[in-house]
Amino acid sequence: MNKKTFVHPYIPNSAPEVKAAMMEAVGISDLEDLYSEIPEHLRFQGELDLPEPMMAEYELRRHLEETLAKNVTCKDHLSFLGGGCWQHYVPAVVDEIVNRAEFVTAYCGGTYADLGKFQARFEFYSMLAEMLDVDAVSEPIYDWGAAAGMSIRMASRLTGRNEVLIPENVSPERMAQIRTLCQPEIMPNSIKITLAGIDKATGGVDIEKLKNKLSENVAAVYFEVPGFFGNVEKNAREISLLAKSVGAQSVVGVDPVSLGVIAPPASYGADIICGDLQSIGMHMLCGGGQSGFIAFRDEAPYLAECPLAIYTIAETAVPGQYAYAEVLPERTSYEARDKAKDWVGTASGLWTIGAAVYMALMGPQGMREIGETILYNSNYAKQLIGEIKGVKVLFDTSFKEFVANFDDTGKTVAEINKALEGKKIFGGLDLSADFPSLGNSALFCVTEIHTKQDIDKLAAALKEVLK
Repeated sequence: MNKKTFVHPYIPNSAPEVKAAMMEAVGISDLEDLYSEIPEHLRFQGELDLPEPMMAEYELRRHLEETLAKNVTCKDHLSFLGGGCWQHYVPAVVDEIVNRAEFVTAYCGGTYADLGKFQARFEFYSMLAEMLDVDAVSEPIYDWGAAAGMSIRMASRLTGRNEVLIPENVSPERMAQIRTLCQPEIMPNSIKITLAGIDKATGGVDIEKLKNKLSENVAAVYFEVPGFFGNVEKNAREISLLAKSVGAQSVVGVDPVSLGVIAPPASYGADIICGDLQSIGMHMLCGGGQSGFIAFRDEAPYLAECPLAIYTIAETAVPGQYAYAEVLPERTSYEARDKAKDWVGTASGLWTIGAAVYMALMGPQGMREIGETILYNSNYAKQLIGEIKGVKVLFDTSFKEFVANFDDTGKTVAEINKALEGKKIFGGLDLSADFPSLGNSALFCVTEIHTKQDIDKLAAALKEVLK
């Protein structure tokens, strides 16, 4: 008896007649013809060791729910983890609008699939530009790290130079992305990365070391406000002036949720600004909750060298009628393809809608209030933890995140975090491997979602764990 052909209930193309029609359409008689360009030695031989397919929808759903239930989440635990992906509150209206069909399903495309999407994105650019004190904001790229690397490459093209100065207080993950985008194995025109050092008292840029490393080879000085350690760079204006003194660009990384209480980067001399939208309207997601942007002055050289898509509003041939259009589309990889300055995509374009709704909902007063709340909460936590025996809080100023050192407690951060997890608390990010000069330290994150009771609970748990 011939073996019955298996047709998967969720995969229409597994039906023999559908498969045959598709093969005929592309002109092949054997599916192996699709893989003819792949050398034999690179092909997997045999069959994958996979379980039998689940035929019932209920069975499949139950299996997925049981698998996901194994995760330990911030719904079950009180979290003080940060380091680049933070737990902020996302208003319900943001989720409602982001999940509307015209935004979720309509690709970037053109006017045929606009459905109000271009207008929503234009409002995003306008509001974020106002917060940053600049004129132009790009379509987003994958995350802050990608945006930082592309901003540095953009500065290199603007200046014709190939060195960037970066302080040592940058996120290890972002630094890895910057290195990837600057190295010749990945991209042409390699850029040398020179570390500028940090001030041990403030956690910010060491001005004297920066001065010593400035030269006419430097394309950009990159620094962040607030920094990875939560420190607020008190010498931001001086750093920008020093960069300009040798003809370099001042490139600043910023967390947008801080802009209600911290001066916008352009006000202290930033030429190119980058950051992540995650803090203004995006949930923490498994690998998808990030969205990096680039912003700058509305000047021809900057527009020409930005690799990301930029949209604007323009008057049409009909008086009083306006439309939305892309600025210099020939710059991007969509038109220039492999000749483009950098390869870009629309992987995180949807998050412009969420950020736009969030900013419109908050307004200037709301952004100020959330910034003040984060300042109060994080500094209250910083004070309480600093009073615990054996714990020392490093650096003077902080926004949202701060560093606590546990050298004198006799316990490692890993041991402390393990004990805290037993109390359903996610402790601070362990910095001991990436920043050995800080000793046995952790980065704690406190946002507007943390109540006084939450912070008191953390402090009490730490005291108990450190007995």
